Amino acid sequence: MATAISRMELTDLCRASLGEDGAVESLVKMFKSGKLEPKLSALNALQNLSNLTENVHRLISSGVAVPLLQLLFSVTSVLTTLREPASAILARIAQSESILVKKDVAQQMLSLLNLSSPVIQFHLLQALNSIASHSSASKVRRKMKENRAVQLLLPFLTGSNAKIRTAALNLLFTLSKDSPEEFMEQLGESYLGNIVNIISSPESESGKAAAIGILSNLPVSNKKSTEALKKLRLLPILISLMSSGASSSATWLEESISGILIRFTVPSDKKLQLFSAELGVIPILVKFLSSESPVAKCRSATSLAQLSQNSPALQKSRKSRWKCMPPSADTFCQVHHGYCIVKSTFCLVKAGAVPPLIQVLEGKEREAHEASLDALATLLQDEIWESGSLYIAKTSGVQAIIRVLESGTVKAQEKALWMLERIFRIEEHRSQYGESAQVVLIDLAQNGDPRLKSTVAKVLAQLELLQAQSSYF
Repeated sequence: MATAISRMELTDLCRASLGEDGAVESLVKMFKSGKLEPKLSALNALQNLSNLTENVHRLISSGVAVPLLQLLFSVTSVLTTLREPASAILARIAQSESILVKKDVAQQMLSLLNLSSPVIQFHLLQALNSIASHSSASKVRRKMKENRAVQLLLPFLTGSNAKIRTAALNLLFTLSKDSPEEFMEQLGESYLGNIVNIISSPESESGKAAAIGILSNLPVSNKKSTEALKKLRLLPILISLMSSGASSSATWLEESISGILIRFTVPSDKKLQLFSAELGVIPILVKFLSSESPVAKCRSATSLAQLSQNSPALQKSRKSRWKCMPPSADTFCQVHHGYCIVKSTFCLVKAGAVPPLIQVLEGKEREAHEASLDALATLLQDEIWESGSLYIAKTSGVQAIIRVLESGTVKAQEKALWMLERIFRIEEHRSQYGESAQVVLIDLAQNGDPRLKSTVAKVLAQLELLQAQSSYF
């Protein structure tokens, strides 16, 4: 009967029915106490049934994890045929967060990696990534790194087995999310070249996405890594990858690539910004503002904000170059009062970034609002605030900023208030938008965060409402 179950093409309904009728518990008992042939039949049947989440919970409750690990540690040749289905079942039950109640299960799996066949290694890596990915697994991830998991995984990146390489990359990506400085120290700069080579090679899409994700999690402040990645020509590789068309991993790729671009657009390094812009990163960042991923939107807006901070200074430095040849009228920028070219002045207006940034504000992804406001706020810097205000109003941005006051985070509200204070310095804007803003402002004065009250008072004073509403302060 167990052999029949292992060979049948079961629907989820059939798997559920068998699980409800006690098949999982009976098969686990058969695996624990039977001889070799019944053990194999039981494991193969359990592997089939474990495709259903409800049966995974039954497997964990039946205490199958410990004997499965004991089996994998066994060096008895007669049990070799049992190890592959055992590792496959472990990979399935590791997807359930309840596996975390089994202490040190991840450490035991790590110790098995170099002692196993490629098939078992693959299943163990899958299981380890599932365990490390659980929301409550921060202690497990920390302990894995303490036990040199990163160094153990790195040799798999240069191995010939593509499936194992991808599984190792996925686990490294998961481990890279915590303590990026510590992870970078364990990774070492020598392996950056291996990771970049994987991205530029005919690797699987999920493998490339994980490799890019690892690099996106490295600390931006590490200038040595930035210089190394620049020499390895990472940016041209990423730009080529994005230009080659969408993929099934598009969202993950967008999140990871936009994370990497933050390090190549830091405002303190104008040469690096120019290098990145000349390669064509700005159109990619603008494209990411329309991504389905809030993370990609947020990171792209952050990079655009970093670039746009330097636009006024770069635009001024270009004025002397226009003497011998008059610039095209198309390059004149009404915000920066001069001639802007996207690749050399990083102008948001000429890049067509302002409408999608405003669209981000109109969306429900609150985590992207603050980054979008940061980018738009660069159009309100001291020397250009008036023309920037006019342009934001012209592109229907004022109402979007007011809406952030209603539902945004405190930091986003703080940034929106700073922007409105500048926008409302213009009489036309006060008369056009003041009425719709005052209801929200008064509500913030009454019920908002105390940190906002002084700025709210300043904006209400601009709208000549402070005296009438003084009881709110």
